Amino acid sequence: MNTYYLRVIAATGEFFHGKVRSAIVPQFDGEKEILAHHEDMIIAIKGGEMRFQVEDSDEWQEVLVGKGFAQIANNRVVILVETAERPEDIDRARAEEAKERAEEQLRQKQSIQEYYHSRASLQRAMARLKVTSGRRNS
Repeated sequence: MNTYYLRVIAATGEFFHGKVRSAIVPQFDGEKEILAHHEDMIIAIKGGEMRFQVEDSDEWQEVLVGKGFAQIANNRVVILVETAERPEDIDRARAEEAKERAEEQLRQKQSIQEYYHSRASLQRAMARLKVTSGRRNS
């Protein structure tokens, strides 16, 4: 079985490290799957849902990541992101409140900077709700 070493580091510390068979990361133009012996490169990561398969499992693990980048080199992948959260750690009710606040802010007249901040807040809340869908409210 072809595997490689994956390390996910968030601003708060190391989130995951270990051997995986595959990882799918969100990019600004879609998603990219990283398999063993992938070509060396650096890619930008868009905030959203990332999935990976640990070496001895058929189950996909999901994680909500913030913006960042991934370095792929020598059958190793290091992912540096602003944030990394497991779906079970997300408070769905709080995410819904954040979504409503961001939508209300977008309806108001704002400076361009405030508009982009509100839009980013809405995108984060929507991503949190997406990865927690199908789960009971926390």
